[in-house]
Amino acid sequence: MSMLEKLEQLNKLRAQIIAGGGPKRIEKQHEASKKTARERIELLCDPGSFIEINVFAGDSSTEKNDYPGEGVVTGHGTIDGHLVYIFAQDFTVTGGSLGRIHADKICEVLDLAMKTGAPVIGLNDSGGARIQEGVDALNGYGKIFFRNTIASGVVPQISVIMGPSAGGAVYSPALMDFIFMVQHTSHMFITGPAVIKSVTGEEVSMEDLGGALTHNQTSGVAHFIAEDENTCLSMIRQLISYLPANNLEEPPLAPPREPAGDPEELLTIIPDDPNRSYDVKRIISLIFDGGELLEVHPYYARNGVIGFARINGQVVGIIANQPNHLAGCLDINVSDKISRFIRFCDCFNIPLVTFMDVPGFLPGTDQEYGGIIRHGAKMLYAYSEATVPKITIILRKAYGGAYLAMCAKALGADSSYAWPTAEIAVMGPGGAVNIVNREQIAKAENPAAVRAQLVAEYREKFANPYIAAARPFLEDVIDPRDTRKKIIMALRALVNKRESRPRKKHGNFPV
Repeated sequence: MSMLEKLEQLNKLRAQIIAGGGPKRIEKQHEASKKTARERIELLCDPGSFIEINVFAGDSSTEKNDYPGEGVVTGHGTIDGHLVYIFAQDFTVTGGSLGRIHADKICEVLDLAMKTGAPVIGLNDSGGARIQEGVDALNGYGKIFFRNTIASGVVPQISVIMGPSAGGAVYSPALMDFIFMVQHTSHMFITGPAVIKSVTGEEVSMEDLGGALTHNQTSGVAHFIAEDENTCLSMIRQLISYLPANNLEEPPLAPPREPAGDPEELLTIIPDDPNRSYDVKRIISLIFDGGELLEVHPYYARNGVIGFARINGQVVGIIANQPNHLAGCLDINVSDKISRFIRFCDCFNIPLVTFMDVPGFLPGTDQEYGGIIRHGAKMLYAYSEATVPKITIILRKAYGGAYLAMCAKALGADSSYAWPTAEIAVMGPGGAVNIVNREQIAKAENPAAVRAQLVAEYREKFANPYIAAARPFLEDVIDPRDTRKKIIMALRALVNKRESRPRKKHGNFPV
């Protein structure tokens, strides 16, 4: 066979692989408002940058090709010039089912990402294990899970659910750092609606069981939701712009920008009445570059705000109590949300800036029975464990154990500042007076008036930042308009921070 004949054969085999499941299955994919694996990669990566690897893995070298590309496209490309490794399951090929070689292709991508120090992005669209391959398929999932675990904290791992992800397949995304889902076309579940009905008799729809809104709002499994695939892929590019390539690099710098709005607004944003709420995200927009915050988990545990922002061009992780929801109290869900974000930022050298306005842990039997003690301990552990620069700004309430859990000085905050509105105490003035002055109030002719007076006196004497500053548990009590400047100067001073800890295999995180 001549070279030209061999090239003709090569091009024919390659065309078979690129065609995936063929025109009819591709058309069906499009009818379901879904793109093909290759179309998704093309939109995600810089034009012409994607290089496919293991193109002919499987039985692709024969005329009979039942699984072109083994149902997954793998390789590397760039996003805004930054190297990323990608695997994209091809639903047009046997429903994107995972077999032995399919798994091997994904494993190689994960191995190469760790060797080269580059993020991994997995585009998931699969009906699950390839039943015909039995235990080989299950073993393939196990190999992927193992690599997800080893890669954790080495390179960022991003999972994108762009179709079904069922059974054991859901655990690879769950082991990765961030999960994106697309409204109406993404679904994640361990057991499907039919199985649930057969076992429990309960009727449940696919969307309610494992849809994008369910996992972004109720379960907290997913971190981002997009209205369509184009928006989703654009959001991934935005996230990548904040992240370092690996744990040995610093986050990417950008040209500094001024915040959005007039900093004078910071003087009036916190109401005079300590029981009134406000939106902490407005404070963030008035301090950070361009007023921008890439919020993570925006629909889950909304009593806390987490996300990425830039200040003077430097990437930071933001953690804040949200008084607009549950008064900013800490509960089970927000404790999990915040602690995992702290650990991600610490893995990848992203400084933490915490805005505190917390009246305490949420009271109630549901919280106690659900293990708020164990979940709240995760925040204490995560902040204490983190060695990146940690800056805390106390905006208003800082009560009891929740004050400590939001990165007080005792948990290793490198710089801790308070606004003049800060109230730092063991508990709120009302609760303190009810305990300390119980008999005095009970014996008073006008208990309500006496109690109100005692609360005002307690707030004036104890619920202020100056006692804490005198200890000293605070660097300074600052003008709110100086907050941006103070954070920038603190980050500059902490740029070479090094902190050693006792040698150990690992700690025992309170999961």
